[in-house]
Amino acid sequence: MILRRVLVAAALLAVAIPAAAGERVHRLALQISDDSQEKMDTVLGNAANVARYYSGKGEEVEIRIVAFHGGLNMLRTDKSPVAERMKSTAASLPNVTFVACHNTIERMAEHEGKKPEEIPLFPGVKVVPSGVVELIELGEQGWTIVRP
Repeated sequence: MILRRVLVAAALLAVAIPAAAGERVHRLALQISDDSQEKMDTVLGNAANVARYYSGKGEEVEIRIVAFHGGLNMLRTDKSPVAERMKSTAASLPNVTFVACHNTIERMAEHEGKKPEEIPLFPGVKVVPSGVVELIELGEQGWTIVRP
């Protein structure tokens, strides 16, 4: 009876592994921490290029752009030097998620004499407690992290 259960489990596992391997999702986290339009354009370009590459291969990719320090300005509706590109990227690449660091939002708000909730972010931006911690945890989950 035990041998039969082991053989059935082994057979099910052998069938499941190839299916799971073919359904692999690529995961990329792009860091933006510089208040530089050139770096912001590079990050958005990298996201578009990676999304296009895997789409062309018929493979799935999930991309997170994690912004902190000066890079948070990319996600601000009032300060982003790449506002139009942000809007087009968000509209055309549903597999890209934008992530903002709450620690940075608090520092910016204090510096500007505002409350954190008064820092205007583009619609759909996810706020996490710490951008750096978000990158650490994504790395621990197997994500590839790139800082252009």
